[in-house]
Amino acid sequence: MIKYEGADIDFSLKGKTAIITGGAAGIGYAAAKFFHDKDANVVLADMNPKIEEIAESLGHNCIGVCGDICGADFPEKVVTAGVKAFGRIDILVNNAGTSALESAENFSADDWNRIIDVNLSANFFMAQTVGKYMIDNAVGGCIVNMASQAGVVALDRHVAYCASKAGIISMTQVLALEWGKYGIRVNAVSPTVVLTDMGRMAWDNPEGDAVKREMPSGRFAETDEIAACIAFLCSKGAAMITGHNMLIDGGYTIK
Repeated sequence: MIKYEGADIDFSLKGKTAIITGGAAGIGYAAAKFFHDKDANVVLADMNPKIEEIAESLGHNCIGVCGDICGADFPEKVVTAGVKAFGRIDILVNNAGTSALESAENFSADDWNRIIDVNLSANFFMAQTVGKYMIDNAVGGCIVNMASQAGVVALDRHVAYCASKAGIISMTQVLALEWGKYGIRVNAVSPTVVLTDMGRMAWDNPEGDAVKREMPSGRFAETDEIAACIAFLCSKGAAMITGHNMLIDGGYTIK
């Protein structure tokens, strides 16, 4: 087992403003805390009705925007709120997502459409809105899209989730290609199972133990490990990295 020894937070994001979708819990909330600790302004976007309170609990330079990530007007609402509060947008972390487990032959149209809408379409339109803002205002910036090891390898009963995350990786590459000339870097991160509350509920069992035995790390990921990688990709230390899919999978996909 590769021992977990905490996350390195030696770089600064002071003065940057980051939008983080799906920020009420899990990876999104961990990223928000990390960005706040590195002196960034944070805009948390989530459908949780308590998102404003959650944002306020992090500090004075955090705001929450409540709404449905799939709403046609929501991306513009989030960007407008961020600019009004902090003057500019520098970073987008496209983290909102959902899933459903079912065999391919029994997968419903409703579940397929919901997963593609949330995981792929909504993430694209959020990136498009932020990208347009960065281009129109000539500010450059960074976008990090939440993909998954499921976008790289096939996982049983994950047909729509795998398709959506593979789409995120491809979308990331195209946006990086098109927007590099505007000073915008676009990357993806692809975690293994992450020990959020939901992750523990789904994988703290014999099935999860079997998966861990296939991983060189011998364990699943902690939320702040993912947050640290996201923040690094948004820092000056990653200035030469764009169009990249960073696998954070404990070696699961190397075999």
